[in-house]
Amino acid sequence: MRAFARSIGHGVIDAVAKLGYFARLFVLTLRQSGTAFARLRLTIAQIHFIGNYSLVIIVVSGLFVGFVLGLQGYNTLQRYGSEQALGLLVALSLVRELGPVVTALLFAGRAGTSITAEIGLMKAGEQLTAMEMMAVSPVARVLAPRFWAGVVSMPLLAAMFSAVGVFGGYIVGVVMIGVDEGAFWSQMQNGVDWIDDVGNGVIKSIVFGIAVTFIAVFEGYDSQPTPEGVSRATTRTVVSSSLAVLALDFILTALMFTKG
Repeated sequence: MRAFARSIGHGVIDAVAKLGYFARLFVLTLRQSGTAFARLRLTIAQIHFIGNYSLVIIVVSGLFVGFVLGLQGYNTLQRYGSEQALGLLVALSLVRELGPVVTALLFAGRAGTSITAEIGLMKAGEQLTAMEMMAVSPVARVLAPRFWAGVVSMPLLAAMFSAVGVFGGYIVGVVMIGVDEGAFWSQMQNGVDWIDDVGNGVIKSIVFGIAVTFIAVFEGYDSQPTPEGVSRATTRTVVSSSLAVLALDFILTALMFTKG
C-alpha cells in the first residue's frame, strides 16, 4: 500500500514539475520571439515547411468532409422539406466546428510530429547544445520560428479546409443531387455571420494553432536524446495535441455560442 501511494505521489510531483516547465518554456518562447520577427526568413521557411507541406492532406480531407456533409445534410433536411438550406448547414458545420477541429487534428499528425522529430533529433545530435556553447539561444533560434510558423499556418489551413469543404458540399448537393444552386448560395450568405460564425472559427483555429504547435515544440525540446526518446516524444505530441484540441474546442464553444 505504501509503495502504491509512493508511486502516485511521484507521478503527481512529476506531472506538476513538467507542467511548470511547460509554462516556463512557453513564457520564455514568447519573450525571445523577437528573433522570429527580426529574421523573417526563418519563420517564412518554417511556414513553407509546416503549412505548404500540410496543404495536400488538408485540401483532400476538406473535400471529402464536404462530400459527406452534403450527403448527410441532404438526407436529414429532406425529412423536413428544408433541403434548400443545405448550403447553410454545410457552411456552419465547417466554419464553426469541423474546419478548425479537423484541421488541428490533421496538423498535429502531419506537422506536429515532424516538428517534434526535428527538434528531438537536433537535441540527440547535440546541435542545441552546440548553439548554447556559441551563445546562441536554441529557444530564439529553433523553437520560436517554428512556434510562430504554426500559429500563422493553422488559420490559413483551416480556411482552406472550410472553403474546399463548402465546394465539396456544393458538388454533392447541387451537381449530383440537384439542389437549387441559387438557394444553396443565398441561404449560406444570409445565414452565416462574419463575427459570430467565421470570426469565432478563426479564433478557434488560432488557439488550436498555439496549443498544437507549442506542444510539438515542447515535446521535441524535452525529449530524451535517444532514438527511443524521440519516437516516444512524437507519440506524446499526437496524443496530447488531440486531447488538447478536443478539450479546448468544448471550452471555446461553451464560451462563444452559449447565450447568457
